Amino acid sequence: MMARLRNWQRPLAWSSAGAVVGIVAVLVTTAVTSVVNDPGRLEPGPIVILSGRDDSLGAQRQQLVSQWNLLHPQSPARIVELSALADAQRSEMLARAQSGRGEIDIFNLDVTWTAEFADAGYIQSLDETRIPVGSFLTGPMDTCRYSGQLWALPFNTDVGLLYYRSDLLDHPPATWKALEDDVTMMRARSGNDVDGYAGQFADYEGLTVNALELIRGAGGSIVDNQGDVVVEDHLAQVSEGLDRLRVIAPTGVPELDETSSTQLFRSGKALFMRNWPVAYRSLAQELEGAPAVRFGVAPLPAGSGVLGGQNLAVSADTARPRAARALVEFLTSDRSQQILFERGGLPATRKVVYSDQAVRERYPSPYVATLEQALEGAELRPAQPHYARFSQVFRTAIDGYLRQNAPLPDDIQDQLVGALKGRLAPAGDNWPR
Repeated sequence: MMARLRNWQRPLAWSSAGAVVGIVAVLVTTAVTSVVNDPGRLEPGPIVILSGRDDSLGAQRQQLVSQWNLLHPQSPARIVELSALADAQRSEMLARAQSGRGEIDIFNLDVTWTAEFADAGYIQSLDETRIPVGSFLTGPMDTCRYSGQLWALPFNTDVGLLYYRSDLLDHPPATWKALEDDVTMMRARSGNDVDGYAGQFADYEGLTVNALELIRGAGGSIVDNQGDVVVEDHLAQVSEGLDRLRVIAPTGVPELDETSSTQLFRSGKALFMRNWPVAYRSLAQELEGAPAVRFGVAPLPAGSGVLGGQNLAVSADTARPRAARALVEFLTSDRSQQILFERGGLPATRKVVYSDQAVRERYPSPYVATLEQALEGAELRPAQPHYARFSQVFRTAIDGYLRQNAPLPDDIQDQLVGALKGRLAPAGDNWPR
């Protein structure tokens, strides 16, 4: 029986049918319902969403915005897309927020930027009493909180998954040691160009996430649940995880990103790939002149995935705060989340979507359950205003360790503590630049 998604604001009115269908929502219909009790209360005028590139299949984010515009012609929304590079996105968003010109109404923030924008006063806190926070997955909702307040709603979530060659392996490895053994075995086969573990190893946030996952898989941590840096207590596990990454990655730990690692795996030259869920649908599609690679998907070994995703936050400078908040609620509603996942491949942030029959029929079994399992065990990165600096310092040290055989800095603990607290390095020190 199909799981039923509820609209929390009022009975559902499907614009495609023009009829009220009460509390029962048929999920295979096309339209998305308004979540606004009184659209007349919304300030008229355009709503601008500043966002990174839409990686969903079929540009489903834009499809949802188009639905909003049909339902709210007096408050039309548009998406302004920035660079596909996360660091460039953050820089541009900060510049727009700092301008104070009120050009942006909603920021679509990476989960690690929410605390930074909240701390700087660039976004508005949300009234948690009017939001059914319990209907969202716990991890994604936690990324929306900072300093005891709610600052955003989760637009889509993300977690690293293990893609493996199902034509070469009977089952995915349950531990990182077993994965390493599989790589070693494959390399030993003569006349074989299938190699290793493709991941996001270039010098950007992808390297931070991949390194955290290998370190976590070795039983180590960089920051504990209280937000304290604990790397000096886990140096053995840090070395174990990074040494393993150096072994299982293709020779030289190439500077791959999401796209190039997918290309390598699709070409048949990698036994494993670590990537986000959006890669699942693209891998399943055959490209002109090339058959689809045969693959399976599983949680990362030892459940060591790191949580990703984007959060929608209302700009502090918006001239249309009610309309902006209504649009955020609309885009994160049950039905919108179901569309993003079922049609676009972006993991939903609402719990009920994962039990929906239409969603489970769209994806081969047991992908949805696998994704749910990976999300439940995913680790959050520090929700701190200076996380970007922390990540820069961390991945600079990791890059040197992996590609230049440089030891981790003796003062790595102090470097990371200082970065997370926003302290500038004194002149003449050895902090990464």
